[in-house]
Parts: sequence; structure tokens; C-alpha cells
Amino acid sequence: MASSKTEQFDAHTTRLAELAKALSHPARLAILQKIAERNTCICGEIVEALPLAQATVSQHLKALKEVGLLCGEIDGPRSCYCINYTVLGELQAHLNGFFTGVETSRQKCC
Repeated sequence: MASSKTEQFDAHTTRLAELAKALSHPARLAILQKIAERNTCICGEIVEALPLAQATVSQHLKALKEVGLLCGEIDGPRSCYCINYTVLGELQAHLNGFFTGVETSRQKCC
């Protein structure tokens, strides 16, 4: 069985990459902003607020939910999503640690 290239990196770096990948599309950032503005949001409201089709929004919601940035509940025909602030805090901690490490190892080159 072939091993994944990501297995060669530590867990913190791999997790940061997963979270960053989930944020790497402007639609996903817009979705997070819309949900944060409303504190909780029904999928239909997200579709109305963005210039995207329902199916596209659903794909982006799925990507955000898969990494844990969103929590969601299905209530009949409605899907309700909210930000998982624990995972958002994890992302912030990973980013702060990453950039602190980069900054402290920076050499005067420019």
C-alpha cells in the first residue's frame, strides 16, 4: 500500500494545510462571512446572498463541514449551518504558530 505524501509532514502542518485548503476559495470565505453575520444560517439564505447555484453552495458547505469549520443540522428540507468556533480557534492558533515560526527564522534579505 503506497503512503500518502502528506504523511511525511507533522500533524500540525498537515492540519493547517487541510484548513487552508478549505478556505482557499472566495466562495467559502463569503459563506463563512455570511454565517458569521447571522450567527446561524439556513442554506437557502446563503444561496440568496451569493451569486452561486444551490448545488455549488452545497459543495462549498460540504468542504467547510468536512474540515470541521462548520457544524450543521438537517431539519426536514432545511439544512442549518453555524461556525464551529473551536475549530476556528484551532485554525487561528495554527496560523499564529506558523507565521511566528516563519518570522523568527527570517533572515535579513530585503
